[in-house]
Amino acid sequence: MTKTEPTWQKSTHSEEASSCVYVAASSPGTILLRESDEPEAILTTGAPQLAALISTLRTPRKPPRT
Repeated sequence: MTKTEPTWQKSTHSEEASSCVYVAASSPGTILLRESDEPEAILTTGAPQLAALISTLRTPRKPPRT
């Protein structure tokens, strides 16, 4: 059986000529993430977990009280 390589897509939020984030679909419900500086290091996650991460990153942080 031949193992197929994932089809990687660069994030639209990655700037040209900088550290880029790539995403690929794997088996049903599995998402792969990697960074251009270390493409051999691949993070495996699921769609709900990735959606939660993105939601958290998009939520503005409140400044600390002084």
